[in-house]
Amino acid sequence: MNYELFVAKRIIAGKEYKNSISSPIIKIAIVAIALGIAIMLISVAVASGFQQKIRDKIAGFKGHIQITNYDNNNSDVSTVPISLNQSFYPEFTSITGIKKVQPYANKGGVIRTEKDFQGIVLKGVNGDYDFTFFSDFLVEGRLPNYDQPRNREILLSKSIADRLSLNLKDTLQVWFESKTRAKFKMRKPVIVGIYNTGFEQFDSTILIGDLREVQRINKWKNNEVGGFEVLIDDFDKVNEKGNEVYRSIGSLLNSTTVVESFPAIFEWVKLFDNNVWFIIGIMILIAGINMVTALLVLILERIQMIGILKALGSTNWGIQKIFLYNASYLVLQGLLFGNIIGIGLLLCQKFFKVITLNPETYYVSTVPVEINIGYLLALNVGTLLICLLMLLIPSMIVSKISPTKSIKFQ
Repeated sequence: MNYELFVAKRIIAGKEYKNSISSPIIKIAIVAIALGIAIMLISVAVASGFQQKIRDKIAGFKGHIQITNYDNNNSDVSTVPISLNQSFYPEFTSITGIKKVQPYANKGGVIRTEKDFQGIVLKGVNGDYDFTFFSDFLVEGRLPNYDQPRNREILLSKSIADRLSLNLKDTLQVWFESKTRAKFKMRKPVIVGIYNTGFEQFDSTILIGDLREVQRINKWKNNEVGGFEVLIDDFDKVNEKGNEVYRSIGSLLNSTTVVESFPAIFEWVKLFDNNVWFIIGIMILIAGINMVTALLVLILERIQMIGILKALGSTNWGIQKIFLYNASYLVLQGLLFGNIIGIGLLLCQKFFKVITLNPETYYVSTVPVEINIGYLLALNVGTLLICLLMLLIPSMIVSKISPTKSIKFQ
């Protein structure tokens, strides 16, 4: 009996079906699985890429958690200072998972040129600031040097530079409101670096300068800052860490996470998850239906062989396994081709930036992709298991086939 089963498996798994009635149906099933897994991989990678890029960009400008004075009312401009001498600075030792705490101060102003003007926010930082984010998006020049006694160097966005026709090493005229005088204060910073994050909401306003310069403009003391940015290790824990920070800083200070500061953006980002689950469900359903159809055709084509195997003593489950094994082989073929197509397209987008977007609408200039090995394996294993579970029902038709009738079947 084992020999007959071996022969049957070889017949079904071999090339015989390529010239049979089931050949086009099997090919369609393999193509459906390949396209389905490719679309699922692309959907998950693009959704993850969008979420990661937008999170990183907002955190790059604002930090994950901001600690400010209550009187600032969540304003982008620092109006009421807080002391630099805090128990959580320079290290937040009472909470785990915090990577860095860095002081900053914002000051609103206007860049004035001979032909145009632009409203801006000067973000003052010091030499301890984590410039990793701006280093990654630096397109010209270098980072400011904070070792100078009086630092006039700034980072300017490409968006502002293009709008005002400014270039590297240009000296600007920036006017700031003065509370101590009836007129504005003018500063002449020098552009030493130009960055381009593609996040127009911030690129169109933010200048990176020296914290000491903001202190001078506001007539603050050397130990007074606008607030602190807290960077954490895991963005998925931002709400949890935000609550811990809020409980740790005392009643005179307020803390806000970037999710709370930009709820509309993060709600929009969450919609990607719903879309991805919908796409995955539809693709798996289509792939499963195609495989069910292919399996039914395979069984109907081999009714005589099933009758012979039953006459030789094979059990229903033993014959079902033959068809399920071979259906698994076809599913694996589809998964292989689908992974090659999907990962190939994702790598092309990742390295060559083929598809571009409007950053004013999508906050990124190209479609971002994030290839995660865990998601890739989960999609492949999940698709294989779900398809096999769906195939169990049609494979049960084997138990309904009578050996005496099936051997005579034409």
